[in-house]
Amino acid sequence: MLTSPEPKGLVPFTAESLELIENHVAKKCNEEHEEEDLKPSPCLEAGKQLPFAYGSLPKGMVAEPLEDMDPYYYVKRNTFVVLNRNRVIFRFNAVSIFCTLSPFSSLRRVAIKVLVNPLFRLLILISVLTDSLFLSMTNPPEWTLAVQNTLLGIYTFEILVKVIARGVWAGSFSFLGNLWNWLDFSVTLFELITRFSPLNFLVMLKAVRTFRILKIIPLHQGLQSIVATLAQCLKKLFGAIVLTLFSLTVFSLLGMGLFMGNLKHKCLRWPQENENETLYNRTGSQYYTPERANFYYLEGERYALLCGNRTDASQCPEGYVCVKEGTNPDNGYTSFDNFGWALLALFRLMTQDYPELLHQQILYASGKVYMIFFIVISFWFAFYMASLFLGTLAMTYEKEKQRVSEKPRDMEANVQQTTKEHEEGNETAEMKRTEIEMKKRSPTSASTALDILEETTLGPKGETSRKKCPLCWHKFTKTCFIWDCCPCWLKLSEFADGIITHPFADLFLVICIILNICFLALAHFPMSEEIMSLLSIGNLVFIGIYTIEMILKIIAMHPYGYFQVTWNIFDSIIVLFGLTEILLASIRELTVFILYPLIFIKLGKYCPPFVNLVRILGNTLTALKDLVLLLFLFIYFSAVLGMNLFGQSYEDCVCQIDEDCQLPRWHMRDFFHAYMNMFRILCGEWIETLWDCMAIAGLSWCIPFYMMVVLIGNLLVLYLFVALVYSFSSYEATTTEVNKEAKNFQLTMARIKKGINRVLLKILCTKRSVPTEAKDQPCDTSVKDISGHTLSELSDTPTFLRYKEKNSSPEKTPVTESESQSLIASPSVSETGPIASGESEMENLDNKETRSKSGNGDSKEQMKQSSSSECSTVDIAISEEEEMVYQHEKPKLHKNGYERKSSPGHVSRDSRNGNIWKNIRKTCCKIVENSWFACFIGTVTLLSTGTLALEDIYIDQRKTIKILLEYADMIFAYIFILEMLLKWVAYGFKAYFSNTWYKLDFMVVLVFCLSLIGKTREDLKPLTSLKFLRALRVLSQFERMKVVLTALIKTTSPTWSVFLICLMTWLLFSIMGVYLFAGKFYKCIDPTSGEVFFIHEVMNKSQCENLVFNESMPWENDKMNFDNVGNGFLSLFQVATFNGWLGIMYSAVDSVDVYMQPLYEHNLYMYNYFIIFVIFGLFLPLSMLVGVTVSNFNKQKIKQGGSNIFITVKQKKQYWALKKLLYEDPQRPAPRPINKIQGFIFDLVTHRVFNVIIIVLICFQATTIMIQNDEQSPQMEAAIYWVNSVFVVLFTLECILKLTAFHCHYFTNVWNVHDFTVIVFSITGLLLPMTIGQHFVPPSFVQLILLSRVLHILRPGKGPKVFYDLMLPLLLSLPALLNLSLLIFLVMFTYAIFGMYNFAYVKKEAGINDVSNFETFGSSMLCLFQVTIFSGWDGMLHAIFNSQWSDCDPDKINPGTQVKGDCGSPSLGIFYFVSYILISWLIIINMYIVLIMEFLSIPYKKKHRTLSEDDFKKFFQVWNRFDPDRTQYIDSSKLSDFAAALDPPLFMAKPNKGQLVAMDLPMAAGDRIHCLDILLAFTKRVMGKDERVEKILSEIESGFILANPFKITYEPITTTLKRKQEAVSATIIQRAYKSYRLRQTDKNTSDIPVIDDDRDDPASKGVHSDKIKEKASIQTHI
Repeated sequence: MLTSPEPKGLVPFTAESLELIENHVAKKCNEEHEEEDLKPSPCLEAGKQLPFAYGSLPKGMVAEPLEDMDPYYYVKRNTFVVLNRNRVIFRFNAVSIFCTLSPFSSLRRVAIKVLVNPLFRLLILISVLTDSLFLSMTNPPEWTLAVQNTLLGIYTFEILVKVIARGVWAGSFSFLGNLWNWLDFSVTLFELITRFSPLNFLVMLKAVRTFRILKIIPLHQGLQSIVATLAQCLKKLFGAIVLTLFSLTVFSLLGMGLFMGNLKHKCLRWPQENENETLYNRTGSQYYTPERANFYYLEGERYALLCGNRTDASQCPEGYVCVKEGTNPDNGYTSFDNFGWALLALFRLMTQDYPELLHQQILYASGKVYMIFFIVISFWFAFYMASLFLGTLAMTYEKEKQRVSEKPRDMEANVQQTTKEHEEGNETAEMKRTEIEMKKRSPTSASTALDILEETTLGPKGETSRKKCPLCWHKFTKTCFIWDCCPCWLKLSEFADGIITHPFADLFLVICIILNICFLALAHFPMSEEIMSLLSIGNLVFIGIYTIEMILKIIAMHPYGYFQVTWNIFDSIIVLFGLTEILLASIRELTVFILYPLIFIKLGKYCPPFVNLVRILGNTLTALKDLVLLLFLFIYFSAVLGMNLFGQSYEDCVCQIDEDCQLPRWHMRDFFHAYMNMFRILCGEWIETLWDCMAIAGLSWCIPFYMMVVLIGNLLVLYLFVALVYSFSSYEATTTEVNKEAKNFQLTMARIKKGINRVLLKILCTKRSVPTEAKDQPCDTSVKDISGHTLSELSDTPTFLRYKEKNSSPEKTPVTESESQSLIASPSVSETGPIASGESEMENLDNKETRSKSGNGDSKEQMKQSSSSECSTVDIAISEEEEMVYQHEKPKLHKNGYERKSSPGHVSRDSRNGNIWKNIRKTCCKIVENSWFACFIGTVTLLSTGTLALEDIYIDQRKTIKILLEYADMIFAYIFILEMLLKWVAYGFKAYFSNTWYKLDFMVVLVFCLSLIGKTREDLKPLTSLKFLRALRVLSQFERMKVVLTALIKTTSPTWSVFLICLMTWLLFSIMGVYLFAGKFYKCIDPTSGEVFFIHEVMNKSQCENLVFNESMPWENDKMNFDNVGNGFLSLFQVATFNGWLGIMYSAVDSVDVYMQPLYEHNLYMYNYFIIFVIFGLFLPLSMLVGVTVSNFNKQKIKQGGSNIFITVKQKKQYWALKKLLYEDPQRPAPRPINKIQGFIFDLVTHRVFNVIIIVLICFQATTIMIQNDEQSPQMEAAIYWVNSVFVVLFTLECILKLTAFHCHYFTNVWNVHDFTVIVFSITGLLLPMTIGQHFVPPSFVQLILLSRVLHILRPGKGPKVFYDLMLPLLLSLPALLNLSLLIFLVMFTYAIFGMYNFAYVKKEAGINDVSNFETFGSSMLCLFQVTIFSGWDGMLHAIFNSQWSDCDPDKINPGTQVKGDCGSPSLGIFYFVSYILISWLIIINMYIVLIMEFLSIPYKKKHRTLSEDDFKKFFQVWNRFDPDRTQYIDSSKLSDFAAALDPPLFMAKPNKGQLVAMDLPMAAGDRIHCLDILLAFTKRVMGKDERVEKILSEIESGFILANPFKITYEPITTTLKRKQEAVSATIIQRAYKSYRLRQTDKNTSDIPVIDDDRDDPASKGVHSDKIKEKASIQTHI
């Protein structure tokens, strides 16, 4: 038997070790209980490097079998390990099971040596990379076949080596125990079949070879760990995936019932001859022919116009009739005719890919009322599912990060530094290892990686990763690049250093950089010669300045010191490329992609937030490099797989998708187009390319391939997004690390600001004149101090008397409730003048009592002499009791100089006029602060806002409504003016205009006045369009709106610095776009067909102008272009929202040159510009903004005590009540009837099996809808009718049984009421067709009613618990989501009215049509809903861009109105859509944050539950059963039963003795435990340990003492933990003594032969156990 290894030693694996393992396997069943606590060590996993704690690796142990260092694998898996020279761990199974050689077999040893050799692994990696490169070739050269055969031989050899070294099947470390080996074997087998068999013609078998690319993953340890992490994510996402599939199934069935066959309704031409058959006959209509001429088509549309029979559906033009004929749109792939197509349509809506087209198709065919269906699916359902997946990924990421952070960092740091050490000799390796051990102890190596995805820490780059230069190179650099030999040169160096280190030098450089960027942004097309020369001269000047800066820095710092700074390297590259651009104009595109970004980066070094964000981004991407690599590897694999699967089909069947038989832009014939196709899919657009794929290759291969790319690709992208957001959430705007240049710039700006303030102060002091009246007024600081307080603070006289101490305190006062609801976070004293007796709920929430007191008679009122504002003389009333305290404290005030003196500006208390004015103001205060008055103003506000929706294009045709609206506007204006006047009188001008909400009200009053003035004169009529601002008054009238808007401002305002950085990034890409594409988007268009001429017909602009008989053809520019920076911003904005981005990319890719006709894909690789923008201009800035917003959200949430910041105080109470309601089932079970029969029925319907049967019946009923289709036979319809009847009977029987069992308690349950309603409607739906006919009741009516019972699956306690856990965050965050939804609805309402006033008569084309337009309020809301989900707004903007005579008619007469023209306003349209998208995006992002944060807090809340009063009551109820004599003690032996008898959350299930002992409960004499000690310990176990819990525990203890004043005092003599330790110690002593006696007995009886052979087993067993324990102790020590 081998001895145990030392803590840092390695033991060879010998025959004795193998025998020990075999003995352990034979007795494994008897030893399982001893090995339960063993767990694998994360530092000793296969594929990782051996930690340095195990010492050096001798040469004799390299590539030799060693005993496994990890007790878990050694004991449970029976393995041995082999280490290569890089100390990488390879683990093998030691026991032979199936086709496995012995570990001592020479053949296996040779195979192991080959397998663990790093060169063999490198050979396989190079082979896979080479094979992957060949796979991406469309037409590879002939010699590649020989290379592929060679690679196939290498792969076969690798498999043989692995089979021999690991065995075929011998455990988890055998060949078949690894899934990657299964994949490798399958791919190699299929490749051999296709290469050397007649089956090589099968394309699908050839495509299997593509999976060879995935072999890179097991060859890279980082990629393998990422895949393992994502596999864990999928396990946690299982519940969300099942809930998504369930929801999609339900919505698909609902869509089938509503829209089945509707998309086949088209407008058919009405026959001109006498017909003798009905037109609605599908099969026998003699007038129907499947030709394009028989259907009605809109101009430019590919598919026929859809129509419907409802009044709100699309109607056919004259001469056409709506019939159900032909196929579904989009080549028949868009429909709800069966479950498969409906599921695909719903999945498309959930992923929001081209949803506007499906919206319009359904609304045309079924009616606008069904927009509700799409709002639920496209917004709420998609939002909830996305939040669910993001929340789960965030939770997984956080847990994985915590797991990795718990690893020993010093061991991981050493692992990183051992890659290349052992390539040198043993002596050098030992020396370096010593250095690494020393560095491990230094504090600089404590910095770790940011991300969980790195299994090793990064370490400080500057000290650990930087290699030492050789001595000769050090001498060379010191001699040649450190210039300090000449005294004159040193003086010059000092002079240069003084220039470059001067603060104003950095200011000058910043100004130059900003001017340089401005000069770059001035470029546009077309430019005059003067501007071009100005820009070129400016470019030379700035390059010269940068060159001079570099020269001065080199002189001052010497070249060696200059290039040691990273920023200086950027500066030198800028100079290099700037000079290169001047000398070589042919590399302009390369300069654009390198020089311009560096100029912006040069400006960024003076901006600390930019440096901070770049540092975070760099660390994050470094830590996430494996995830990024995996993402690009997946895209590469998907592109190659798609090219091999569908590439040939695109070439053979191209005529099925294109009339000219030309390949579309998005195909997979070659690798680049396939790669771009994958990129487009990951950007969220996949349905159109899927249609093309299904047309040329069929459904069976295209749908699985696209679903794989969409699901896995989005999982990788979302996980990367979550990791970036998590990293940026730690961003702090104020950073202590600022570089020298930034400090100099800040110092310069501070000096300039100080100088300007001095100059302004001198000017103001010389010109200031003090009025004589003010001299009589004493400079009483108390007046200023009082003006900063509200009435609720002043009414508390003792607090008021100490205001001087508060104001003089350097600490900031805490944020009050009123300040938290104000638009201004912390208003200054001068801005918040007090009001007469409290104002709105926003500013005074606690002064209702004061108001009530101030209105109870004049005899109890005393007036203070302070004025509430400068413009009013309102006095603040206090109660009689407060006046008594005030009179008592008055001498103190007089003594301290706080007594006020009367002045001409104040009204005397004895003045009669003052009393009248006081009474008037007091009356006004009572009026405006009355709850009925506030309710009246709120109602009027809603009415005035709602009337705006009636002013559509048909208002001139409805004369009566128009007149009523005019009178209503005047009435509303007078009411609001009266309200304003009352508040002016009550509060004074200063107090009124210091309130932001009242400023908003004043603005609305001005809008009313301007709109009324605009109606009086024709030239002022545009003022009436400002009426849409009236809707903003809703913000100031409702507390929910105030809270939400205030919270949004607080979470958004700190992100302006990040937003500015993102804006500068967009400016960079816009400038790059201008220099790349300016003037290149022009094209010659045929005015008759609207198509672009081919380049062989028109080459340039001059040929276009003289094309046909010397007549000019239109040489038009794209509406989205890069002719200037502004247009570039708009184009990039469309690319960022993925709306209209394809047309912009097409124009860029087809661009040739200025004044040249575009050529199809002439500039193909300009796709890269847009790929770079999507990554660096959209994905990363979006991650930054969301991360910083999350950080601000958490800060504000902490400030408010952890509550949601988007709910009101009243809603917070409702929130806690709802939480308690959801965590605990409040419904009490119905009592069991006494009657035996009713009792039997009660037991039946309450049994879980009965509930399962009902759910199964519901699922079967849903299946009957699932099997239906649009073209089903009459027999099928009859069968479905009878099946539905059977289900109605069964559900009716269930209802009768429950009514019998529950009686009146049946209707106390909401679910039972729902079931009863479903039964009533179902029976009605079955009977109505028999009475009134089939046409009035849809056939699917009963099915859809019964389908609603599928909600029982989501019922808490009845359906799967995972569904309830996933729905819980949504229910808890519902109040905040509703508040945010109300705000976004108000924004939509305001913008809809604005759109009606400005875009109602725009020409219908592109995105504006009969459904989506701004003619009515409903249509405007539909348009804005599409914009809210970022779809289709580019088409609307395209129609609004029609502002010229060639595009629209400004004199067009619109019937029924006096407005002429159908032109739009481009500038107004840009402002309209861009502002709305930004505002809605901001609100939606906060909605995501609210739901995801609630989702992340659910596990914490479950872990740290709060205990209610009911929980304590239940505790004492159980206690009374165990302590009937009320001694307040129970015996310790009963503690386990007592804990198991409690109700959750105090409940502790058995076995619980270990947990109870760990609580360390005090024990009194007789092993008794006191009630209070148990209660406190159980409470701490449930709620955790923090300051809040300690406070609660102290309150519980004090409350218990007060409730039990006669508590028996006692002194604990021990605790449960000590008692357990005593028992364990006694047991150990007894066992040791017994072992000693046993050894003495064995020594005395050694001559007696052993009869029973089994007695040897305990010895061997003990030996093996001792060895296991020794290994475990070694591992614990490590």
